Amino acid sequence: MANESQPASELTPGNEMYLPSNISRRVCVAGSFRMVDQPLWEQIGSSFVQHYYQLFDSDRSQLGTIYIDESCLTWEGQQFQGKKAIVGKLISLPFPKIVHSITVQDHQPTPDCNILSMVVGQLKVDDDPVMGFHQSFLLKNINSAWVCTNDMFRLAIHNFG
Repeated sequence: MANESQPASELTPGNEMYLPSNISRRVCVAGSFRMVDQPLWEQIGSSFVQHYYQLFDSDRSQLGTIYIDESCLTWEGQQFQGKKAIVGKLISLPFPKIVHSITVQDHQPTPDCNILSMVVGQLKVDDDPVMGFHQSFLLKNINSAWVCTNDMFRLAIHNFG
C-alpha cells in the first residue's frame, strides 16, 4: 500500500496486495481505525475480497501477491503455511474454470489494527452444480501494504444422513 506521498501506481510489484489509491493510507492510528462514511476497514476488506476472487477466477498463480511467507491457509481442513505452499495448493486444485459469486461479506477491525473478513457465496466449477462456500481472511498492514496472513476456506456441504 502506498503512503500518502507516493501514489499506488508508482509502487513496484512484490509480495504485497496494493489497493486503490483512495484508500491507500495507513488507517490505524494510535490503536484505532479512523471513521469515514464507510469505515476504512470495510473499504479495505471489500477491495481485498474483490481483488482476491478476480485473481482466483482468472489466474490462481497470481495469488502469491497477497500472501507472505508466514501466511497460513486452511483449505477444507488441510493446512498450508507460507506463500509457496499456499499458491502450490491453489494452483493444484483439479479444475481449470471457476466462477465465484459473493452473497455477503462482513469486515471487522481487530484491536491490533488488522482486518477480519468473512465471505459467504457460491462457486461454479467447470460443469458441476453450484456450491456454497465460506471463507475468512485476516488482513494485516505490513510495510504499508495489506496482505493476507490467515485464510480459511470450506464448502458449505451438509450431510444430514
